[in-house]
Amino acid sequence: MKAALWQSVRNIQVQDIPVPQVQAGQVKIKVAYCGICGSDLHEYLAGPIFIPVDQPHPISKDKAPVVMGHEFAGEVVEVGEGVTNVKPGDRICIEPIYHCGECASCKRGHYNVCEKLGFIGLSGGYGGFAEYSVVPASMIHLIPDHMTWEQAALVEPAAVAVHAVRESDLRIGGTVAVFGTGPIGLLVIQAARAAGASQIIAVEVSPERQEFARKVGADVIVNPKECDTVETIRSHTGGLGVDVAYEVAGIEQTINAAILSTRSEGNIVNISIWEKPASIPLNGLILTERKMTSIIAYRNIFPQVIQLIANGQIQALELVTKKIAIDDIVTEGFEALTKNKSQIKILVNPQP
Repeated sequence: MKAALWQSVRNIQVQDIPVPQVQAGQVKIKVAYCGICGSDLHEYLAGPIFIPVDQPHPISKDKAPVVMGHEFAGEVVEVGEGVTNVKPGDRICIEPIYHCGECASCKRGHYNVCEKLGFIGLSGGYGGFAEYSVVPASMIHLIPDHMTWEQAALVEPAAVAVHAVRESDLRIGGTVAVFGTGPIGLLVIQAARAAGASQIIAVEVSPERQEFARKVGADVIVNPKECDTVETIRSHTGGLGVDVAYEVAGIEQTINAAILSTRSEGNIVNISIWEKPASIPLNGLILTERKMTSIIAYRNIFPQVIQLIANGQIQALELVTKKIAIDDIVTEGFEALTKNKSQIKILVNPQP
């Protein structure tokens, strides 16, 4: 079967590899669509970050090259011994977190901060940029019959946004700023609206992404190249600043602006995966008792996110700008996302 493997930075190759065989406790999936994630792009441009290179991942037992892709959905074609939660023919999406189940975080249900945290498609295993994947049965979530494959492939990134909003201090009627309107930022806008935000301010320099932000529900667009971001946000919030700022750009200037754009005792939520260290104005937190929350991935929310998308409360399909074949994943996928800000979410169809 064809699969896209990460070899090294800016080196992803589509190769023919054996179709994986299902083992006890596992499920084999015919992949329908898999999205290219911002984390995938980080690995392509500046990796390895999550991808194990020198030592195998402690759970997957794999190291580079790895079959990429963790935002995927498809049809169950085979189940291993002992699997009872799904059967062949079921329509499913994947919650791709590897966790040990034994550390203190896992034992309290916070498996997204497991000491051995990993992701299928990044930390090993058979990711979704392949015709077939095999995953542990615990990663499987059934989807409604009326949910499209495209919607199902977007459950994973939507879960990141919903988790970020749920972990923040946002309350009904609260004000929000979202710094960066790539796929996750656009989903945060929708999740914040669903959670009751009264005003959502999007901070974005790209004209194309500004339009996407308006389309999915931003009330105000701020272009940092045209105005003072902090003063503009304060002017739209009675001089106070927003209740919650979500940083989704991973740039030092944006995390600093997010801190200073938040009201006293407000909350800054860092969602970005950082390619390099950033300096932040700590006194901007201390002297106003602002607090910073960081999130990684999600936990215990996939069924709710599936319903939010299936019910139309999150319009995930608004983000899809292109669907491509796996043979074109580098030129029409990773390179397109790198060079063209009008591309938001690109879905890969790995089937021949």
